[in-house]
Amino acid sequence: MADWFVGPIIDKIINACSDYLQDQYRWQTGMKEELERLRENRPKVEAVVSASTQAQIRDRNPALNSWIWQLRDAIDEADDVLDDFEYKKLQEGTWQKVRSTMSCLKKIVKRALKMDPNLKRLEKVVKKLDKVSAEVSAFLHLFENAKQEQRELEHRLFKDRETGCLPKNDLIGRDEEKDFVMHWLRKPTNEDPTHIASSTLYKNISLSIVGHGGMGKTTLLQHIYEDLKEEFELKMWVCVSNDFDAKKVIVDILEFLNKERPRLESLAAVQESLKAVVQSKRFVLVLDDIWEEDMSKWENVLSPLANGSFGSKILITTRMDTAASAIEKVIKKKMKTLIINGLKEDVCLKLLNTHAFAGVENLGAHKKLTDIASLIVKKLSGSPLAAKVIGGVLNSNLNESFWMNILNSPDILNVEPEPGRNNILPILRLSFTLLLQPLQNCFAFCGIFPQDHKFDKDDLVRMWIALGFIQESSIEGETLEDNGGRYFDDLVRKSFFVEFQDDERVYYKMHDLLHDLAQSISSEECYRFVGDNVSSFRLPKTIRHLFVETENLEVLRMIKDVKSLHSLFLTSQIHVQYFTEMLTDIFKESRSIRLLFIHCRWQKKTSEAIKNLRHLRYLNLTADLTQMPRSLSSFYHLRFIIYKTVADGSWSDDFLPGKVSNLSNLRHLELPGDVSVPGIGKLRSLQELKEFNVKNENGYRIGELKHMNELRKLKVHFLENVKDAGEAGNAKLFEKRKLTDLFLNWGKTVDESDNGVDESDSGVGSLRNIVNSDLDVNVLDNLEPYKNLKRLDIGSYEGARSAKWMYNADLISNLEYISLNGCSCFFPCLTELFPTSSRFTFVTCQKQSGLIINSMGMTRLLCFHRWRC
Repeated sequence: MADWFVGPIIDKIINACSDYLQDQYRWQTGMKEELERLRENRPKVEAVVSASTQAQIRDRNPALNSWIWQLRDAIDEADDVLDDFEYKKLQEGTWQKVRSTMSCLKKIVKRALKMDPNLKRLEKVVKKLDKVSAEVSAFLHLFENAKQEQRELEHRLFKDRETGCLPKNDLIGRDEEKDFVMHWLRKPTNEDPTHIASSTLYKNISLSIVGHGGMGKTTLLQHIYEDLKEEFELKMWVCVSNDFDAKKVIVDILEFLNKERPRLESLAAVQESLKAVVQSKRFVLVLDDIWEEDMSKWENVLSPLANGSFGSKILITTRMDTAASAIEKVIKKKMKTLIINGLKEDVCLKLLNTHAFAGVENLGAHKKLTDIASLIVKKLSGSPLAAKVIGGVLNSNLNESFWMNILNSPDILNVEPEPGRNNILPILRLSFTLLLQPLQNCFAFCGIFPQDHKFDKDDLVRMWIALGFIQESSIEGETLEDNGGRYFDDLVRKSFFVEFQDDERVYYKMHDLLHDLAQSISSEECYRFVGDNVSSFRLPKTIRHLFVETENLEVLRMIKDVKSLHSLFLTSQIHVQYFTEMLTDIFKESRSIRLLFIHCRWQKKTSEAIKNLRHLRYLNLTADLTQMPRSLSSFYHLRFIIYKTVADGSWSDDFLPGKVSNLSNLRHLELPGDVSVPGIGKLRSLQELKEFNVKNENGYRIGELKHMNELRKLKVHFLENVKDAGEAGNAKLFEKRKLTDLFLNWGKTVDESDNGVDESDSGVGSLRNIVNSDLDVNVLDNLEPYKNLKRLDIGSYEGARSAKWMYNADLISNLEYISLNGCSCFFPCLTELFPTSSRFTFVTCQKQSGLIINSMGMTRLLCFHRWRC
C-alpha cells in the first residue's frame, strides 16, 4: 500500500518548501539542492514503488522491501511536518477570523511561517527524504519492462467503464445441491422421537455443507433459506465466523429472532433466554461459516437448542471437516455432509459470461471474446467467486488485447494448488491489481476489520477520507464524500463487497476469500488482534493501522510502542481508571493518528492527552462520557465526530467545549439528540445536521443555518421558537443546493414511525393553533428549499394553509417521499401538488398512506398522517 501517496506527498513537500523558501533566504542554501534532487528522483521513486506492488516482488527482494519502508517512514514524517504547518495556519486563522480580512490573514500567516522554528524540522525531513530517494537507482534495473506495462495498464483502467453485474438472486449451477438440501429439510424422519429423546439430548438433525472459500456455500443456503415458507415455526440465521464466542453466537440468534439485541451479561442468562424461545418449537437454524473445532464451546451454543421440537434442523457451512466433526461429537449423531466442489467448466463459463458480458445486447458480435473466456475459465478451478470477480474485471473493457492480457497473466497460468493452501487467492489478487490505485488502497485497508464485519458505506467512506485515500474530484461541486461513494460503488460492482439489508438498514460484507485477500495485501500495514493472550501480540514496526479488542491491560500498554500509527480501533471493557491511563500513554507517544475509534462502555471521560493528536481527522467514541474532551475545540483538522452513548439521559450544557464551533473543517457531527452546539452556524462544512433545536437565544436561532450551504440532510425541531417570518428567511434554505432531505417540526413530540401526537386535540394545542397559526404559515413560507429536495417531512404544523412553495411543480419536481405527520392544515391535494403536467400521477389521498407512480412506473412513497384533502 506504500505507493498510494508517494507522488502526491513528494509533490506537496516540494511545492510547500518552495513557497516557504521564497521568504526564508537563510534556508535556501541548505535545502535548494535537496529539493532539486527530489524533483528529479520523484518519477523514478514513484515508478519503482508502484511496479514493486504490481509485480509482487518485494517478498523476493528483502533489500527492496527495506528501502520502500525507509521511504515510507521518511514520507510519513514529512507529511506530519506539513500537516503541522497547516494546523498553525488554521489555528492562526481561527484567532484572527473575527477581526481580519482574508488579505490581512494571509499576511499574518506568512509572517508567522517566517518565524516558525518548525522550519528546522522541515529541513531535516527533506534531507532524510532526499537521502532515501537518491538510493532508487539501485533498483531501477528490476523494472525496465514493468514500468512500461504498468503505465499501459493504468491508462486502460483510467478509461474503465462499468456496465452492471449479475442480479443477486440468480443461482447458477447449484440446482442439484439445492434439491438435495430442500429434500433433506422437508423429508420427515423415520426415527421414533421418543427413542431419540431418550438416547440423546438433541432431537434436531444436522447437515453440514463443506467446501473451500469461494465455492458458493453461503449463496446456496441463502436461496434455500428464502424458499422455506411454512415448514418451520422458527427460522434463524447466524454467521459465526472465525472469532468464535459462544455467548455472542447465542446473542446473535436472539437478536435475529427478536429484532433487538438482548442486554444480558452472562452466558447462562442468554442460554436460558434461547431455551425459552425455542421450547417445543420446530425450528431451522443456519450456522454459517463455522471454524471453531472446540467441542466444549459448541456445547454451550447447542445445549439450549435441545429444547426445540422434534424435526428441527441445523445447517452449517464450513471450510473444514474438523469443525463439522466437533458438532457431531456434541449432538452424538453422524451429520449428513454435502461437499461443495467447483462448478463444472460449462457452468462456470456461463457464470463468467453472465458477468463479463453484462449489459451486452449482441453476444454474437463478440465471438473472439467468448473464445478467450472459454480459455480463461479453465484457470479458475470452478470457483464461482473467481468467475464472478474475474468476469467483472473483463466487463470493464471489452477489448480483445485486454482479455488476452488477462488470459496470459502469470497469476492465472501459474496457479498451482499447494498443500493446505487455497489456490484462488492469486486469481483474486489479479482482480485487485487491475483496480485503479485509489481503489486498491481503500480495499486493502478493509483487511483490518474482522471477518463478516458489517460495513456501513457512509462511515467507511469517512474513514477513507480521514486517511487520505480519497482524491479530490475533478467534477465541479463534488465533495470527497461523493468521490468516496463512487469508489465504494465501484468496488461493489466489481464484487469486492456484497450488499445486504435487514429491517433497519443496508450494509455490506466482504466474502471470506476477498477478506483473506485484503489481509494478505495489507499484512505489513494492518494488524488486528482479538483476545487476551499477550504472548501472541506481536506488532510489526511497519504497522500503520491497528485493531485491538482485548481485556488485557498489558496488551493495551504495548500499543504505545507503535509510533507511526495512523488509525487505531480499540475496544475494551477494562477498568475505567486503567483504561484512561493507558490512553494517556498512547496519545503521548502515537501522535500521528488520523483515525481514532474507541469503544469502552464504562468510560466516563477521555484523557485530555488526546490534545497531542493534532493530525486527527476522524473521532468515533462509544462510551458513557460526562463531557467530551475540552481540547476538542483545538482539533482544527478534525472532519468527523461520532459519539454514541451507552446510557439514556440528558447531558449538561458544557458536554461540548464552548469553542467547538472553531472546527471549520468539520463535515459530519453525530451526537445524542439532546446535545446542542452553540454557534453551529460557524461549522460551514457540515453536510448533515440531524438535530437542530431552535431556541430564542444567541447561537441557537434558526439564522445559524444561513451559511451552511454544504448541508445534504437537515432536521429542525421546535420551530415554534421562531419569532417572525424574517427570522425564518435568514435560514436561506433556498440557497442550499445540495439539500436533499428536510425535516421541519413544530415541537419535538412527533414519532415518525407512527401517526404522530395529536396536539391539536388538546387544550394547549387548540390555543396554540389560534395564537400562532398565521406565524406558522409565514415561517413555513420562508423555509422554501431549493428544488433538489428528495425527501420532505413536516411534523405538528398548525398553520391554516400549506406553504406557497408547495404549489410550485418545478420546485418539488424531484421529491420522492413526503411525510405529513400530526399536521392539521389543508395541504394541497395530490392533483394540485403533483399536477398532470408533471411526471407524477395521482392515486389516492383518502387513506393514511398513498402511492405516487411516475410515468416510468417507479413507485414513490407518501405518508399522510392526519392529512385532510
